[in-house]
Parts: sequence; C-alpha cells; structure tokens
Amino acid sequence: MGPSDRKFNVAIAGATGAVGGAMLDVLARRNFPLKALGLLASERSVGKKLTFNGEEIPVQLLTKDAFDTIDVALFSAGAERSLEFGPAAAAAGAIVVDNSSGFRMNPEVPLVVPEVNSNAISQYKKLGIIANPNCSTIQMLVALKPIHDAARIKRIVVSTYQAVSGTGTKAIDELREQVTAYVNGRACSSKVYPHPIAFNCLPHIDSFLDNGYTKEEMKMVNETRKIFADDSIGITATAVRVPVFYGHSESINIETEKKLTAAEVKKLMASAPGVKLVDDPAN
Repeated sequence: MGPSDRKFNVAIAGATGAVGGAMLDVLARRNFPLKALGLLASERSVGKKLTFNGEEIPVQLLTKDAFDTIDVALFSAGAERSLEFGPAAAAAGAIVVDNSSGFRMNPEVPLVVPEVNSNAISQYKKLGIIANPNCSTIQMLVALKPIHDAARIKRIVVSTYQAVSGTGTKAIDELREQVTAYVNGRACSSKVYPHPIAFNCLPHIDSFLDNGYTKEEMKMVNETRKIFADDSIGITATAVRVPVFYGHSESINIETEKKLTAAEVKKLMASAPGVKLVDDPAN
C-alpha cells in the first residue's frame, strides 16, 4: 500500500456545531480517505446521530481518552475545550488542527493558511498542533498573499462585514426568527446579540479591549503579522456583524513598498490559489 492509499481515523471535536457540520461537509465533498470517523461533543449532545455519506453516526463524549486510535483531530469546540483536550489528543498521537483562538498566538504552534504559508506546517511537530486563523484573517490573507509576494505590503486598513454564521447555529436561528417576526409585525427578541441583528449592523464582534478595538479586530492584526512573519506591517481593522446568514465580506485598503498598477494586481490575483477574480462591471 503506497502513501496515497493510506486511510485515516479522523475525529471532530465539536461535531454538532455549525463549524463541525461544515467540516463534515468538506470531508464528504473532498472524498477524504477515511478509515473511521469519530464525532465528539459535550454531554448534552451525546447519543445524537449525525448523517455522513448516508450513514448515521452517534455522537460520543469529548474526553481526553477519546483520541487513542485517532490520526487527525479537527477541533471546533471553542478555545476553552481546545486548550483542555487538544494537548491530550496530540499526546495520543493525533495531529490536531484547531479552529479556535486557543493556540493561534502560541510561538510553538504554526498558524497556517495553506495558500499563504504552507511551509509553516512542519512546525506542528513541536506540540502536535496546527492552529487555524480567524475566518476573516484567512480570507484576507489568501487575497493579499500574491500582492505581498510581489510588492511587500506595508499597511492594511480592513473593514469586515461578517455573517451571523461566524457566531454559530444559535445566531443563525436568531436572525431567521427575527426576520420572520419583523415581516409579520411582531416584536424581535435578542438573546445571542445585545441588539436585534435583523435589518441591522452591529460594529461589535467579541469583547472590547482597553485599546478601543475588539478582540476580533486585534486577532486580524496579530494573526496577519504572525502568518506573514512581519511585525512591522501597520494594520487597523473594523469588524461589523451584518444580517447575512453565511459568507463574510471585506473591504481592504493597502499600501505597498513597491508600486503596482491595478492591472498588475488583477493579473496576480487571477492566478492566485484560492482566489477567484470577479471583475466585469459591464455584466
């Protein structure tokens, strides 16, 4: 059996959440070479069954002993659980890919966007963990990487317009319920966000820090510098939650060290991995 024929035991920690569901979809869509799939979550979800490729798989309890036969552990259960259970999964021999903020700024853990800094993946051997950046950082850097390689970016001003899916399943449900209530003339109640998100924009994602930025905004600053391995880049971010179910948007203004024309930038982006250039205003 050659390396390309190898199959893997994969576990998803936080399988019942919005991101866990997306991970299942990606595994199926990519026809990932699975030997076995373990679905892990908190106590309240144990026994629930999730469908994967037509098969019903029961959810099991997320414990430190749940990774004994696992090759790859995908974590989407929040920073607290990642910090508690991630090292145990790595100690059991699994490669941990963590979707939370728990390990992102740990100097021993590579922070990786495959299209941007895949060479950093090899550093996972230090702790057995690979960190996945913030969703907004990922999409920004996939777009900026070809420009940075060609002309070195000195400054970034980014405004994000983030869908409620970034908060999770409860936020998706809340937006749906509020839209229904609004169009039927009923009062909207808010539990997930401090104000109604339907037909509204909230310039507040995660908690505010002493410097006036939110944690979400500072994640984009700190993670960008780590991934680009350049602490001298000037970055400011504004993060806004918008009444969209799925799909974040960003407006990015940059200054480069070397001059580039708009035509040169379009050419760079058109051939960049992970980027689709859609630029045809006439149509």
